[in-house]
Amino acid sequence: MKSIVIICNLDTRGEDIAFVKQLIRDRGHEAILLDFSMEEPPPFPGDIRTEEVAVRGGMPIEAVREKYRSDRDAATNNQIRGAASIVEDLVRQGRVHGVIGIGGGTATLVATSIMQRLPFGMPKLMASPMAAHPAYIDKYVGTRDITMHHTVLDIVKMNPLLKAQIINAVGAICGMVEMTQGTDIRFDKPCVAVSSFGFAEMAVQSALGMLEQAGFTPIVCHAQGKGDKAMEEMIRDGAFHGVLDLCIGGVIENLFKGNRDPGPHRLMAAVETGIPMVLAPCGLDVLSYGGRADMLEKLKDRAQYVQDALRVQVRTSAEELRQAADVIAERLNRAKGPWSFLVPLKGWSSLDREGRPIYDPAADAAFVARLKEKLADRSRVKELDLHLYTPEFARAAVEEFVRLFRAVPAGAHLAQRPGKPLRVGEAR
Repeated sequence: MKSIVIICNLDTRGEDIAFVKQLIRDRGHEAILLDFSMEEPPPFPGDIRTEEVAVRGGMPIEAVREKYRSDRDAATNNQIRGAASIVEDLVRQGRVHGVIGIGGGTATLVATSIMQRLPFGMPKLMASPMAAHPAYIDKYVGTRDITMHHTVLDIVKMNPLLKAQIINAVGAICGMVEMTQGTDIRFDKPCVAVSSFGFAEMAVQSALGMLEQAGFTPIVCHAQGKGDKAMEEMIRDGAFHGVLDLCIGGVIENLFKGNRDPGPHRLMAAVETGIPMVLAPCGLDVLSYGGRADMLEKLKDRAQYVQDALRVQVRTSAEELRQAADVIAERLNRAKGPWSFLVPLKGWSSLDREGRPIYDPAADAAFVARLKEKLADRSRVKELDLHLYTPEFARAAVEEFVRLFRAVPAGAHLAQRPGKPLRVGEAR
């Protein structure tokens, strides 16, 4: 028998949540109902009552209800604090194996805010009509391993269509807790993060096997904005002993607000933790503006590569690359650990090669010149007479990484030690 926490507001959805609890119990699991109701007294108490949640958050329930009418954000944040603290206690006690949230907009915000504080690998599912809302999904999921179940219908008043969705959601969380390997994830080899996206695929795929042969466990992070942002967070959480960062285009995407923007802190996790890193410029050669008619019209005179309606890559200019070089150099100059920047002189991606529209060696050269100019130690930039999209470049990158890794004194790597539990995503 496993224990599943149900995060809900019983004051508006009591009947539906009672059905959820019974379904979980019928499956043979313990259901712990956590009620964070803010508006009215619930029709029946939760296993963890809203009064307890409120006090743990810092206010009595009477103050929460008053705030709900005058300052709803303060009331909601109080209940998030209180509920998160309680659930984290249960996790530390080994009493929680999965979490499910059920409800509308407020319930989704509260439940997913709690889920984001829980360990990587713990089953987390949110059943909500808000699960596909484009304006909010980033807030709900962020970079965490949260499963969103789109109910389509609001979770109000049981009916045959809603019942089908709730049964599916409960089946999903029960299946997850029955199958999960849990949060005690162990590695017997040093873990290396590898940034990747389609235009570097040949190099990345080749590098993975080479890293394994060299005694590492490579873990690929998709550099589409969320994936490389998650990689940065996982480096800080101690997940990785080093990073083969071939696809650093997120830096320029952030500067010029492309679709793959990972935020303003790209590269900084490795810089500040001091793990060894080898970088390459894949992704700096393009900006992702698919679905952005205004930007595509503004830059219509530039070379563009259309993958599909949602993915259109626009060639970066020499000036944009110089600005990216300024940012990258400023960050690398602060690095606490060893690093190298490999520049493939024959092109930076499968798009950036002789004979293709994106190919612009003059713009690429402008980046390299500015990077060298701004770096405190320009010898760390290594220019290779290779194309990035080749096994040969992968070999050079892996060999350089191995060299840097082995040069670090034993025990100095700051990542989680091999053979010990990896708890990525725990509350800091």
